[in-house]
Amino acid sequence: MREHTAVVGDQGSEQGQVVEHDADQPEPENLNRLLGTAKAPPVFDVRIDDDVADDPAVIPTARRLGHRALEHLAESLAGQSPVVVCQKGKKLSQGAAALLRTHGVPAVILEGGTLGWTQRGLPRIPLSALPVGPRDRGGVWVSAHGPAIDRDICVWLIRRFVDPQAQMLFVESDQVEMVAERFDAAPLAPNGGSRAFRSMLDALELEIDGLRRLADLIEAPVTGRCDLFPEARGLMAVWHGLSMRHPDDIERVEAAMALFDALYLWIRDIEVADRGSRP
Repeated sequence: MREHTAVVGDQGSEQGQVVEHDADQPEPENLNRLLGTAKAPPVFDVRIDDDVADDPAVIPTARRLGHRALEHLAESLAGQSPVVVCQKGKKLSQGAAALLRTHGVPAVILEGGTLGWTQRGLPRIPLSALPVGPRDRGGVWVSAHGPAIDRDICVWLIRRFVDPQAQMLFVESDQVEMVAERFDAAPLAPNGGSRAFRSMLDALELEIDGLRRLADLIEAPVTGRCDLFPEARGLMAVWHGLSMRHPDDIERVEAAMALFDALYLWIRDIEVADRGSRP
């Protein structure tokens, strides 16, 4: 049935609604356009372990769960339109999505599955870059505590492009690696320094419109290139104000999410427009 193979959004919308197939805008591109926005739907990867072993990477924000286990999340998914993904968009994702629909959750599948996504050259994250831990909760990441815009925007990156349910642990800087080891967690941008955000992009292999230019903007005050990115001074002023108002790490990064959301959407749309204007 067509409505069961359609996916969220269209090129001009970030509202997360189900749409019919558009030959000019295949479903995977629709989902890719929503990634990184507050309107992105939850994505669940229900591939079997053998398929994951053959292709050890996931679509950004995808959470791995068994195809039968997904049904148990139906209550928590009320009011959302999750996207269910398997290798080819066939039996596992269609069955798991159908189970969710019996609970009133309007789940849809990703046309072509992970194979179709990969064939289109869309972004994927290697599993080796992600925390190792139980699948029944968000992954755990560890960061040094204290205000630092490069670390705060790394938290934004994780929440928007990797794991919306990620748990963030803020500890003393010399304890980050040891805490990560003990808690099956991943350190946030280890050894990234002032280039922590770019380091995270490299580790996660995220090549998505706007993110590299965003890294340039974040690094401009340190690299002395505010002449090329004059918005950097204003960004730092606003972020410093947030850090003064919210000295607590968790409160600060939560308050900064809207700032980074707006900045990313602005940069992404400029980059897309620039590319579209080239001959």
